[in-house]
Amino acid sequence: MALAARADSFDPRHESAFRLFNGFTEGCPVLCADLYGQTLVLHNYADPPEMATAAVEEAAAFYEEKLPWLRAVLVKARHAATDDEKKGVLLRGDTLDRFVCENGVWYAVDLQINQDAGLYLDTRHLREWLKANLAGKTVLNTFAYTGSLGVAARAGGAARVLQVDLNRTFLNVGKDSYVRNGFPVPRMDFLAGDFWPQISRLKREGARFDCVIVDPPIFSQTRRGTVDLGEDSRRVLNKVRPLIADGGTLVTINNALFVSGEKYEAMLNEICADGYLTIEALIPVPQDFIGGQTDMTTFPTNPAPFNHPTKIAVLRVRRKDAA
Repeated sequence: MALAARADSFDPRHESAFRLFNGFTEGCPVLCADLYGQTLVLHNYADPPEMATAAVEEAAAFYEEKLPWLRAVLVKARHAATDDEKKGVLLRGDTLDRFVCENGVWYAVDLQINQDAGLYLDTRHLREWLKANLAGKTVLNTFAYTGSLGVAARAGGAARVLQVDLNRTFLNVGKDSYVRNGFPVPRMDFLAGDFWPQISRLKREGARFDCVIVDPPIFSQTRRGTVDLGEDSRRVLNKVRPLIADGGTLVTINNALFVSGEKYEAMLNEICADGYLTIEALIPVPQDFIGGQTDMTTFPTNPAPFNHPTKIAVLRVRRKDAA
């Protein structure tokens, strides 16, 4: 049933990426299945992982029968004892896909770079929005990770995209996306460094961007500052506000499971209360990622008015100085 519900998501070239099965909402909480081109990625959430061995094997066999063109099956065990197991172990095949195509844009993927697969499938509609709305604009993509949101903006004709992330290895995946799409790769537009001092430096330089994207991890801590989406999203948003040009946009993502949609919306309304920020749009998570059920009780907290705990909002910015 879950596979049939996603029939329209398949492309004849087998180059797309989307969620095949979300066990949390489709009856098997220990397992999720994602497709990246011709690579099946199975996420084992059991603790310990051995509790889901049979489910993983059954899922692999099922998809190999239904999708005979699969060339690899990768298993990521969230609660495994080693980092290698968390990042993924090949169950079948020996060649993982390195690129997928979405909405006419190529994205590089390193499916074993991290516990996730390096391309977030829940932000697909946001990438569509960025591609459609930022032609000729300047963009700052903070916490860029593998740069996919910036790639989408660049594919839509953004005049400049500055990608900032602490980890240069992740940013290099974004460079591969640029090369695959035929975009120039300016070294100065891939900036590896801590968010806090980098944003402070851009402020000192008087930098302005038409759009700033803020997609931080749920929690991170460096010598220079702490990000905590569960307790204080406001701090990160206020940090970047001075960098946004008058009439520009602030794109914010909060994927903390235990932050309800109501609580996050209330925080956004509070920072909009001075009249210089306005909520312009809420971007939904794709239905394939959510799964077949729409009952909000399947999530730890109710995400409404968002449709998933990955809460995405676009805010319009007005400046006192009109700069």
